[in-house]
Amino acid sequence: MNIIIVGAGLTGTELAKKLVAEKNNVTLIDNDEEIVRHASNRLDCMVVQADGNSLETLEDAGIAKAEALVMLTNSDEVNMITCSLVDAVYPDIIKIARVRNYEYYIKTKKTIKQHADTFSGTHRPLYGIDHMVYPDMEAAKVIIEAVEHGTVTDVLTFDNSEYEIMRVTVEKGSEFDGRRVQNLRSLSENPFLLVYIEQEDRTVLPSGTTIIQAEDCLGILAKRSHMKQFLQLCGSQITELNKIALVGAGHIGTLVAERLVKKPRKSKIPRLLQTLHQTKQEFVIIDKDDQRSRAASERFPSASVFRADITDEGFIEEENLTTFDLIISATHNHELNMVVSAYMKSLGVSKTISLVSSSGFAEIARNIGVDVAVPIKDTVVDTIIGHLRGKSVTGVHTVSDGELEIIEYTVPEISRLLDKSLKDIADPGLFLILLIKADNQSEYFIPDGNTVLKQGNNLVLITRIDQISAVLEYFGDTRE
Repeated sequence: MNIIIVGAGLTGTELAKKLVAEKNNVTLIDNDEEIVRHASNRLDCMVVQADGNSLETLEDAGIAKAEALVMLTNSDEVNMITCSLVDAVYPDIIKIARVRNYEYYIKTKKTIKQHADTFSGTHRPLYGIDHMVYPDMEAAKVIIEAVEHGTVTDVLTFDNSEYEIMRVTVEKGSEFDGRRVQNLRSLSENPFLLVYIEQEDRTVLPSGTTIIQAEDCLGILAKRSHMKQFLQLCGSQITELNKIALVGAGHIGTLVAERLVKKPRKSKIPRLLQTLHQTKQEFVIIDKDDQRSRAASERFPSASVFRADITDEGFIEEENLTTFDLIISATHNHELNMVVSAYMKSLGVSKTISLVSSSGFAEIARNIGVDVAVPIKDTVVDTIIGHLRGKSVTGVHTVSDGELEIIEYTVPEISRLLDKSLKDIADPGLFLILLIKADNQSEYFIPDGNTVLKQGNNLVLITRIDQISAVLEYFGDTRE
């Protein structure tokens, strides 16, 4: 696939790196000489120093033969206008734009929704943008999912499915500690799969003879209602999250608070009785910026909002923050988020979540005690790659610090694997099919070796990052 990326920042470089690893032909464009030099030293692809919003530059870079254009500059306006310009000349190219301004994003979504009939069929997409990516929304979703699962651990969910994948650390002396994978089945009557195992400096797709050790991190696939049991089998402490503090009232913090802050209910029940019937939740929002604090106070009247510096020892002691069940650090300063989360954890806070820049920093955050680290750049890269993989790929999720990828996939009409059982197509070490949903069913199930693939089946499968192209080719052409 020929792909042009404009913007060689952290997101653009990481996206190019993954696409090159999949044997795509990538051209990266940026107008900053130092950034271009740095990217050239890291990537095995063409890196061009030029203004990417110029049609002449894009044509010199081969836009006429490209299948996709990804706009990742620091300017929303440049990203949107360039997509519109290219769409006018090359309408068949997939155009993806990162947009950081929430007003641009939400107004575009509302316009498309209000005029759904107009933008269906052969009508060109609004602004010529096939896919608009809003990083803050992607990061907020991950934070919210972790909190809503109560235990606050890395959780991967699938649309309209009871199944999820949870990353859990095995504690010393727990039921899982020291057991072979083939003997785990006897510990639970509930269906589950062990998806991957992170052991010291390597990640493996487990076999029956693999022995699980304390400190291993496991990816466990099971129904949401059964996850509590598997957490207990791994020795994890389950915390009820009644006292939550959110540090940062910016865009991401606001999106998180929108979902987590309990709204006052309008009721004819006397106020005292109404209070007794409501869940006892204490939600605190902290930001040192006066304008953001005022806006949060007006938007979330049921929350306690403080204009304060989270690094102020006096404030931490005065508000007794060390007794909280959860601290979410979601400021734009990712290094501060890591430090605050780790420090609050050391003071006695039960669980912490930190917004970080990338998977590399996520690993550092976990190593210093942060329970959940959300790499904003990686969530954006996953979203973009999902749009680039073709019609059959409906979702992409990078796990285990980028070593593995979980793919949501719809079996196409042309697949060579149609009407074959999983035991006949299995390729140990290349991929593992985790879930299947038939075209006429509403729920996923964990397949066995006798399950037969049919056209339209929705699959969830896992593979190593360097095997993705081989796996997609094995299942059939997905990039038509």
